[in-house]
Amino acid sequence: MNDAKRALIFERLAEANPAPTTELEHLTPFELLVAVVLSAQSTDKGVNKATAKLYPVANTPAAIAKLGIEGLTPYIASLGLFRNKAKAVVALSEILVREHGGEVPRTREALEALPGVGRKTANVILNTAFGEPVIAVDTHIFRVANRTGLAPGKDVVAVERKLEKTTPDAFKLNAHHWLILHGRYVCIARAPKCAECPILDLCEFRHKNLPSPPPRAATTARKVAPPRPLAPPARARGVQPMAKTARAGARRGRAR
Repeated sequence: MNDAKRALIFERLAEANPAPTTELEHLTPFELLVAVVLSAQSTDKGVNKATAKLYPVANTPAAIAKLGIEGLTPYIASLGLFRNKAKAVVALSEILVREHGGEVPRTREALEALPGVGRKTANVILNTAFGEPVIAVDTHIFRVANRTGLAPGKDVVAVERKLEKTTPDAFKLNAHHWLILHGRYVCIARAPKCAECPILDLCEFRHKNLPSPPPRAATTARKVAPPRPLAPPARARGVQPMAKTARAGARRGRAR
């Protein structure tokens, strides 16, 4: 895929969604950090339901640390891996209080040093909370980048590096959101909605999921059997054909 096509892809995505953002509900960088950690193997919708009950009670590192693992667990018990997530969220909250003055750090290294925070989570915080032009690659973006040919790579780090290298600067800030939303709602895993895709003609995926064309009309006329010949009319008893009657009369005349 060339640079012109890449730029056109992002132009189309931007036109369809001029102001993309995360679907995780948050008001502060810390609330976003907790929500992203909770979102592992869980849906954004499920996380939002949990944090809607949690944040009115505890939405700062100090409050979460005070709540503790046992106090936090009931709020997030509806999420997958909730026990491990409770341990991570409480632990990172304690570190933020102890080492960062209760603030979320703005560097990748400091973020990745927090429990439950990997490269993807750090990139989400840097991009969404602090406006850094980095691209967090999750399973949706990994699929879209490889399927479309936008930035193929064997793993998420390879895809991330290629996206950051090839994405035009004008689109880098929002590229993460455009691609994740496209993968979540259009370029889905099992049955991509190619017929609804705004970049269908730019996508290099060979096996596009498009409706089958209607069956073609038959081109040969159906053979029709020729009509049967009409049967000759039944001969009435005692009546001879006209030609035979005339010949019989001629013979009688000669005999006279």
